[in-house]
Parts: sequence; C-alpha cells; structure tokens
Amino acid sequence: MRKIWCENRKTDKTPTQLYYAKAGIITPEMEYVAKIERLEPEFVRSEIAKARLIIPANINHTNLVPMAIGRASKCKINANIGSSSISSSVEEELEKLEISIKYGADTVMDLSTGGDLDAIRRTLISHSSVPIGTVPMYQIIHDVGEIENLDIKTMLDVLEKQAIQGVSYFTIHAGFKLEFMPLVAKRKMGIVSRGGSLMGTWMMHYHKENPFYSAFDDILEICAKYDVALSLGDSLRPGCLYDATDKAQTSELKVLGELAKKAYEKNVQVMIEGPGHVPFNEIEYNMKLEQELCNDAPFYVLGPLPTDIGAGYDHITSAIGGAMAAYCGASMLCYVTPKEHLGLPNAKDVREGIIAHKIAAHIADVALKRVGAIEKDHAMSDARYNFDWNEQFALSFDEERAREYHDESLPQDVFKDAEFCSMCGPKFCAYKISREIAKNECKEYPKED
Repeated sequence: MRKIWCENRKTDKTPTQLYYAKAGIITPEMEYVAKIERLEPEFVRSEIAKARLIIPANINHTNLVPMAIGRASKCKINANIGSSSISSSVEEELEKLEISIKYGADTVMDLSTGGDLDAIRRTLISHSSVPIGTVPMYQIIHDVGEIENLDIKTMLDVLEKQAIQGVSYFTIHAGFKLEFMPLVAKRKMGIVSRGGSLMGTWMMHYHKENPFYSAFDDILEICAKYDVALSLGDSLRPGCLYDATDKAQTSELKVLGELAKKAYEKNVQVMIEGPGHVPFNEIEYNMKLEQELCNDAPFYVLGPLPTDIGAGYDHITSAIGGAMAAYCGASMLCYVTPKEHLGLPNAKDVREGIIAHKIAAHIADVALKRVGAIEKDHAMSDARYNFDWNEQFALSFDEERAREYHDESLPQDVFKDAEFCSMCGPKFCAYKISREIAKNECKEYPKED
C-alpha cells in the first residue's frame, strides 16, 4: 500500500506525518486512517497538526497498514514480544508476531535482548502489517557489552540503524534526569523500567546527565529523517501501588512534556508513556495530569495494574485498570500477559494478553460513544437471541476460543442450529422462552397499523 507513497517522499527533507499536517497537507495515510476510524480527513490532519494524534509509519516500512493513536481515534493496544538472553529464536518471535496480528494487536514492540537482534528485527518488520516499536537501549547494551561503555555516538548509530530498518517508533528514556536520583531512594521498589534502570546506572557511574536527554536534538534529526515517532518512556513509572503518583513519577512526566514540545518544533511525532501500577482511584488523576503537562499528546499506558497481587492473572488486573485509563483519556494500552512479573511470555500468553486488552479498549470505546464502537455489540445481541451460533463466534474477539468452549459439550454440527446451549438445555433457555412469549403476545395483542 505505502510503497509508492513513501518512494515519492524520499526527496523531502522532513517526510513526517506531522510536517505534512502542519503544512495543511492530507497524506494518503491520513485519508486511510480517516476511512478506518470513520472520521473526516481534515479532522485527522488537524489532530496530527495539534500533536494530539500520531500515525507511526516509518517511510522504510512500506508493507505497514496505517493506523492512528490518539484520543480522537479508537483506543489501540500494543503487544510486547522479543527474545531474551535465556530464550532466543527468530522463529519463536515470528510466531508471536503472527499471533499478535491475528488477534488484533495494533502495534508490536520488539523488546529482544538476546540472539541476533538485527536479524530478529529485520524479520519482524518484513512480516508485519502493523508498526514495529523498539527500545533502542537494549541493542545499545547488547553492542557495547556493559552500560559503562555507552557513548553518544554508539547510541545515535543504533537509532539510525533501526530507523533504516523500518522501526516506526522508539521508546527512549530521555526524561529521567540526574537530579531525580534522590527521589528514587525514597521508593519501595526503586526503578522497575529496564531502560530506566540502565540509564540510572550510567548516570550514577559517571555523575553526568542522561545522554538521551543531552543528545535529544540529535535524536530528533534521525526521527525526522525517517518519520520515526518517539514514545517518551517513563523510566520512573511506579512498579507497585506504594510508589504510585509519587514525586519521581510526576517530575519525569513534566520533563516528558517539555521534550514533547521540542519534538513538535522539529516535526517529530510523539506519544507519552504512562504508569504501570496505580490504585484504581488514582487512574483518572494520572490521565488528567498527562493531558495537562504534555499538551494532551497521545498517552500510552502499561496497564495500569490497580493491584500488586494478581500474579499469574495480571492480564486481567491490567485490563481492569486499562479500561478505566482508556475511558479517562489513554490512547493506547500496552498489554500485559499472564506471565507478567513471572517470565518470558510464549505465543499462548501473547494471545491471552491481547484479547484481555482488546476487550478493555473496546469497553472504553463503547463508553465514550466512539463512532461504530457499539455496532458489533448490537449484532452480537441479535445473533444470541436468534441462536445464530456461527455468527456469535465470528463476532467474538477470539472466534476460535468461543467455538472451542461451545463445542466442548455440544460438538456435533447439528447443535450449531440448536435453540439452546449446554448451560440451560432445551427446556430452560430464557431466550427460547422469551421468544415464545413474544409470539403469543403478538397473537393476543396484534400490533396496530
């Protein structure tokens, strides 16, 4: 879809969606997004120009299907995949990518830390129809060996290499400043962000400012050249309820807002990463605080998880918090799998995490009355009342799971036309009884002309 579009832009000095939007130009990506979201193209352009909506779409990822992240669009979800130093295989990560796309992930982050990182990323981008994001710090450490060896040249080289490959957004931990280190000492769990902890180690070793912050202008030049969006990472996100909405978190958020403004001036698209563990009653405040401090840039949240004791079920914990966050303004939910806090997720865990968060995002879309959000719910009601089992399966977030659960007790094809399921049987189905009542009522009380 985008091959010709992107080819025509390669002579442009700043081929970013934000640059075109600010210039009053509606790109083919904007038109496509408007059609999918059922919005007016001019409205999409204006939201991008105001930095309230982004279309992450690297000009080198030509097999990408455009999508939008922002409060004007439906809430999106991201799936994290990636190898580790313990388990690494291109084939495994490709399977996770295919599962992610199949079950509806809107973007996928490659968080690989082990194996041939370039080969894994190259394979994922070439097979992905959704934007691929990365945390470049992981490859930087992979390449330099130890965090103390990090230097700005290597950092920028890695960013440019990934941009050339087609990465559509970078998570960089540029808002974590040296002056925030004393605030970390007051926490119960310190720094739980991998990228943030590595950055903290470097700053404490050299007693110098965060190089991602110092070299931010250079980073913006790379992003503007390839239209790589920035996901400004929350190094100091709370890793437990005790640390939620503390001074460390809010101080960094203020800096992220300042960096987002600089990125806007350089025509680089930005979204802001948000908290991890937040009590349910503080979620709305966190969403409003980001809108205030970051000019309502798209907010991309990890969960948030409103309890710390959901181990093994944290995809549910996160989905509960995510539904509230999305309703209160979050633009994208980063999924959490059942393996969160416990281990590296496999393909099955990826599926569970995606479905849980697709449900959470949809709940918010319905509550916010977004165009077209509730239509499937109404269609499902009709299918259920009419005992159209195949239509029920098709309308579900996970068609295979719905069919599997139905067929566990009534597997024969004849039961796909039955006016009951194994829960109530033929005599106690409320739908069936209600339909009989309706038929008799129509005979006794015929409708007036």
